[in-house]
This record gives sequence, C-alpha cells and structure tokens, in this order.
Amino acid sequence: MNKTALVPNEKISAYHCLLFTVCFLGNILAGMASTLMSVYMPVVVAELVGAVNDSELNNVSAYINALYFVGWAIGGLTWGVIGDRIGRSKSLALAVTMYGLFTFLKSLAPSWEWILFFQFFCGFGVGGVLVLNTTLLSEVWPEKTRAVFIGILSTGFPVGIFSSGLVNYFVSGWREGFMAGVLPVGLGLLSFWLLKESDRWKGTRGAVRQQVSIGEYKADLFNGAVIFGSMLIGLWAIFSWLPTWVQTLLTNSDGQNERGVSMMLLGAGGLTGGFLSGWVANALGTRRAMILCFSTCFILSLLLFKGNSAFTTLTQIEIGLLALSFGISQGLLAVYIPLLFPVNIRATATGFCFNIGRFFTAAAVFFVGALVTTLGGYGNSLFAFSLIFIVGLLFIIFSRKQ
Repeated sequence: MNKTALVPNEKISAYHCLLFTVCFLGNILAGMASTLMSVYMPVVVAELVGAVNDSELNNVSAYINALYFVGWAIGGLTWGVIGDRIGRSKSLALAVTMYGLFTFLKSLAPSWEWILFFQFFCGFGVGGVLVLNTTLLSEVWPEKTRAVFIGILSTGFPVGIFSSGLVNYFVSGWREGFMAGVLPVGLGLLSFWLLKESDRWKGTRGAVRQQVSIGEYKADLFNGAVIFGSMLIGLWAIFSWLPTWVQTLLTNSDGQNERGVSMMLLGAGGLTGGFLSGWVANALGTRRAMILCFSTCFILSLLLFKGNSAFTTLTQIEIGLLALSFGISQGLLAVYIPLLFPVNIRATATGFCFNIGRFFTAAAVFFVGALVTTLGGYGNSLFAFSLIFIVGLLFIIFSRKQ
C-alpha cells in the first residue's frame, strides 16, 4: 500500500469547506478548554483550597495540571482505537461534546477535588479531537493542498489559547469563564448531522482490515512517539506554567493583565507559526523544517527563562517567537505523523504517537511546580524541562524518514 496516496487530486468542494470549518472550530475550542485553567489557576486554587502556604498551592496546581494531561493521553489513545472501529466523524462529534461538557462543569465545582475529576475528562475529550480531526482531514482533503490546510488546521489550537487569554482579560470570575464550555457542546451536537464518514475509512472495512498489523510499524511508532512527545513535553511544561512564571516577575501588579497578555502572545505566535507551517514544509522539506524548529525552541527557552528578571517588552518578544516556533512544529508534525501509517490503523497509530508522550508530559507539568524550590525558581525549572527539545532534535537528525 502506498502510504502517501490518500485521495485523488480533486478540487476543494463545499463539503470540504464545511468539514474544515468544523475541525478548525473544534481545535479552537479545544485550545481554549486546555488553557483556561492555566490562566485562572491562581484564583481557582486560592478560592477552593483556601489559606495555605506557597508550597501547598504549588502542589495542588501541579496535580490539577498533571491530571489533565493524563486524561489527554488516555483519551488520545482510546479515541484513536474508537475512530478506527466506529468511524472518524462519529468519534469526533462525541469527543468535542465531551470536552465541552466537562469544561462547563468546572464552573460548578465545589472543591478542588472535583476540579481534578473534571480536568481528567476534559483532557480525555481534547485528546480525541486532536487525533480524529487530523486523521479525518488527511483522508478527505485533496492531496495537492493537504499539507497547507492541515498546517492551517493546527492553528486552531493556538487561536483557542489566545481566546483563553481574552476570556481571562475580560472575565475576572473563573466560574463565569468556564461557562464557555457550552460552545463546544453545541459544536459537537451539530457535528453529528453535519459530518459524513471518510470514504477511505469505509473502504477498509472487512477483509482489508486484517491484512495490516500495527506491530509491523514498531519503528515508526517509536520514532513518531519520541519526536512528537519531546516537543509536547517542552511545549506544555511552558504553556502550563508560563503565566505563573510571569507572576513571579511582577512586584506591583496583581498580574491579571500580564498573564492574559502572555497567554495571548503564546496563542498569536502559535497561530502564525501553524498558518505558515505548510509553506515552510514545502520550502525546506518537513525534516529540515523540524530540525530548525526544535533548535529554535531550545535557544529561545534559554534566552527567555535564564535572561529575564522582570516582565519587559523583550520578554514579550521572546514569548512570541517561542510560540511561533511551537506553532510551526505542530503543523509540521500534524502532516508528518499520520502519513507514516496505512489507513486501517492510521487513527490508532496517530493516537499513539500524539499521546503516549502525554503521560510524560503530565509528569513534567507536575514536576515543574514540584521542583521550583529545589531548582531555585520557575525560570530554572522551566529551562530544565526545555532540554527535552534536544532529545527530539537528535531523533529527527538520525531518523531516515524525510
């Protein structure tokens, strides 16, 4: 089977536009749901935990962040299998509805233990959406413009991150902020009627399904999981804790505006990078472009977390450039990973590569907070975890996949 020949070189139809719109909105709202807790974290923990010392506050925040990524990882793996079993479109609609519902339920949480529960299942739904919409689009979209539009699809998540910054900027109450979960619930319900199943997936039903085993692709699974996972760990350690790090740079401010601006910069940079990623891939080749992204992420992390003792214009520029590199990498990886595998195992294998690293991401997000005291501050802790970009860089360099 030719793994790269997905669909005929056809024109973009009205249904393609509808499909892209639904997938793009699903990504936007997933990005918002994923980062609303980060921007509201200081006030959520202060209200639900009460008067405790900084160490206890850091530990509670670390548990809340880490459990989200555990849910995300398990969800991504689970929804990939479900998508190969019952179809991409039905699974996508269910996953969007799930993360919207549990985002909304956070607004009703009576204690931080309930926040943990809702965080897990919100992450479970988001993990499925990011696997399923990429897989569905890669099978349905015309081949000629596939890389560009999957790259643009990846910008939806940073748009959502930007949106979470806007929500925080204009809505100071965290319970009101989490009511935004009604938006993905509505999108998920509409998706059941709007989306058709992938013809490529329907063509693999029956005997063809038994001819290819996921075990035949062990090397691709390992390399894909390490490359994607290393970017994931560094990216989310930074995204989850950057607002809190920004707070430590401030002396005469409650930090609401600065945290919101920082999250909007992360979103705007990621948005721009994802939008450009398809053209970057076409210009440099996917492998060379990924080498550039991983190298740049490490260098900018060094400058940002080791070179700033106050929140300045330079700090904001470095945050934006780092987010730009993150955005390009996500677009490149969204194109690179699914095409390593044949159609009948594509969602399962892509789910594995996208999500196995999230278990380690959960640990990383937890230990960023837990090691703050040991390493002498959030900046040192975040920089330590940015060393993971070097691991991904080495795997890309020595990988034979182009």
